[in-house]
Amino acid sequence: MFDVLVYLYENYWRPDACPDQRQLSRKLSAAGFERDDIQEALHWLDGLAAGAEACVDRQREGSHRVYTDAERERLGDESLGFIRFLESAGVLPPPMREMVIDRATAAGGGPLDLDDVKVIVLMVFWSLGEEPDALILDELFVTPEERVIN
Repeated sequence: MFDVLVYLYENYWRPDACPDQRQLSRKLSAAGFERDDIQEALHWLDGLAAGAEACVDRQREGSHRVYTDAERERLGDESLGFIRFLESAGVLPPPMREMVIDRATAAGGGPLDLDDVKVIVLMVFWSLGEEPDALILDELFVTPEERVIN
């Protein structure tokens, strides 16, 4: 499913640039994605769209988040640390954080890797029509080993 999401991010500038679900499903199939992955991604995107609508209505500051045991198990320490980093940097306000957590718990399978959580963060920005700044994109795509110190 995450490969489908990355493909959508790379090929469509924002959600409203995507064709309707039937046509998008055909395009994704033609691009070589499996039917089950396509259906899972499209269902996941429906939840993302609902979260984006709610997010616009509840932009608030200063909330403190206590994670449930299930959320901590699903996300893991590394991903939770990454989410906290984004919050402390001021680029992931509480409503967007909640979208990330919601979509992480909605993704099928076992515990998520940090790379999967980074894709979810990217898709949350995408769903809201926001472009993360260059430093955040660097955090999302460049591994620490690949960074060049200036």
